[in-house]
Amino acid sequence: MNEQETLTEVVKRLHGCDAKFIESVEVVETFRGQTVWVGSVSVYDLAGHPQAKRCYAWNNKEGGDDKQTRFVAVLELPPVNSPLTAVRAAIVGQFKQL
Repeated sequence: MNEQETLTEVVKRLHGCDAKFIESVEVVETFRGQTVWVGSVSVYDLAGHPQAKRCYAWNNKEGGDDKQTRFVAVLELPPVNSPLTAVRAAIVGQFKQL
């Protein structure tokens, strides 16, 4: 299974609905002049989700040796309305967990 197929399955499993890949968007997020995240965000149209019609998903390599993969799938619900705002919401959520 390639990376895109894996992300599609993750979105379906996490949100319990069908997901159709639309496009990948390159995102660069900066904070106070420093780059804090760079990557490709996959955009999905959702069918059968009770609240959202779209989802943004990506994966991050983590751990000291980058062998662990963390999957992120953010629903397009206010204030999230784009790949960039999905990344921002995930970053804020991650810091809140710390």
